[in-house]
Amino acid sequence: MADLVSYLVFDVEAVADGALIAQAKFGDEELSPGEAIERFGAERLEQYGSNVLPPTWMLPISVAVAKVDSGFRLIGLEVLDAPAYRPHVITDLFWKGWKHYGQPTLVTFNGRGYDLPVLELAAYRYGITLPEWFNVQARTYDQARNRYNIQSHIDLMDLVSNFGASRVSGGLNLLAHLIGKPGKTGVDGSMVQGFYDEGRVEEINDYCRCDVLDTYFVFLRSRVMIGRLDIETEQRLVSETKGWLEERRETCPAYAHYLDHWGDWTAPGDDPPSTETVLPPSEDTASSQETP
Repeated sequence: MADLVSYLVFDVEAVADGALIAQAKFGDEELSPGEAIERFGAERLEQYGSNVLPPTWMLPISVAVAKVDSGFRLIGLEVLDAPAYRPHVITDLFWKGWKHYGQPTLVTFNGRGYDLPVLELAAYRYGITLPEWFNVQARTYDQARNRYNIQSHIDLMDLVSNFGASRVSGGLNLLAHLIGKPGKTGVDGSMVQGFYDEGRVEEINDYCRCDVLDTYFVFLRSRVMIGRLDIETEQRLVSETKGWLEERRETCPAYAHYLDHWGDWTAPGDDPPSTETVLPPSEDTASSQETP
């Protein structure tokens, strides 16, 4: 298996570290972890219009990883440290897995802005040594964390936005819907903290699985866009993956949910191009057609 894995498509769901926030941000106010999270979220909402907390204050509670071979075929998908979902074990398993499979290319949507910072800071917190990832003495372009090193990490948001030159309004949800895939179906990242507080950790991990599937299908279409796949091969891989999910739907609620919301991409029609003039004739042409 290690020799087959060329890409790891992954997604991270995280929850706020209330104890850290209470201590490091509100140390003089003796807030409980829950109170600290609520207070910080309210501050963010007032300042930025969103109560989503920065990744620096978060702990990974779910990491779903899809293993993909060099032909872009899905060969496995799992969530780490099930059913305990311990942040320190999740972090350790992720980085050990990346090294075990020979440091395959990581594939994310906005992973540079969120998922990887969460896992990098978790490695810092838990004392995990990662010289292969933090190869800061290598030449700039050869460093694994270099923004333009797509051998190390493909951030699909960077690709679609031309590395931030434009804004991908709609995000992964939009890109999934453009190719007929479910996207967000009643759950989004803003609900994760509430689910966690209610003990609904399995639902968080099912949601994370579905996000990884969306990311995988967007990854496939991106390979068509850059010329690594033709559309016929991509559609065959999509069909194969649907079959893979069907085989496992009885054992995984996330796969059943994803298939229940499945949609197929519809190719443009084959109607012949219109012969109608789209633009008015130029002034020179118009004058030449006038009757004297």
